[in-house]
Amino acid sequence: MSHHCCHSHDPHAHGGGPGFRRALWIALLVNAAMFAVEIGAGLHSGSVALLADAIDFGGDAANYGISLAVLSMSLAWRARAAWIKGLTMALFGMFIIGRAGWAAAYGITPEPLTMGLVGLLALAANIAVAWLLYAWRDGDANMRSVWLCSRNDAIGNLAVLLASMGVFGTGSRWPDLVVALVMASLAISAGWSVLRQAGAELRSVAARPA
Repeated sequence: MSHHCCHSHDPHAHGGGPGFRRALWIALLVNAAMFAVEIGAGLHSGSVALLADAIDFGGDAANYGISLAVLSMSLAWRARAAWIKGLTMALFGMFIIGRAGWAAAYGITPEPLTMGLVGLLALAANIAVAWLLYAWRDGDANMRSVWLCSRNDAIGNLAVLLASMGVFGTGSRWPDLVVALVMASLAISAGWSVLRQAGAELRSVAARPA
């Protein structure tokens, strides 16, 4: 009875409980599906922002899988997993900055209709995932990293929609590249935030008496 009540009233206990596990499975499947959709759309349209969002979806699907693997483990293991995810988020941001630089020199003007339609689909998917994970946004570093991923994705989708309108209105690839850089900055900022929290949790675990 007490075990059931613990899961019902404390969403952060034992790594978030069965509700968090279900939400992670849904988020993993949604992100994996959108990764495939956006890779195809990004290559078809020539959009760096869509490719950036696709890579983000793929990274998030992998991160949700890591979260599921360590969900029932100790805080130390969850913090280690969060540290890896934070590093991945930051590296993703740096990769997108490099990709945008290459596209600025050698890229083509992307196709705005594909960008807009796929951006709308991705936004709907990420709003649903963010809503599912909202209750765990203030949990440990592992749960916080999951929430930040979903939040950043929704913001990134709005930015892709703005980029598609900018490309349509100007006939230039620069709105697409600017949005890609904004998404990269968000990834680096969120990754650094998760790295700091995970590091603090690891230090607190190490400081506990044996």
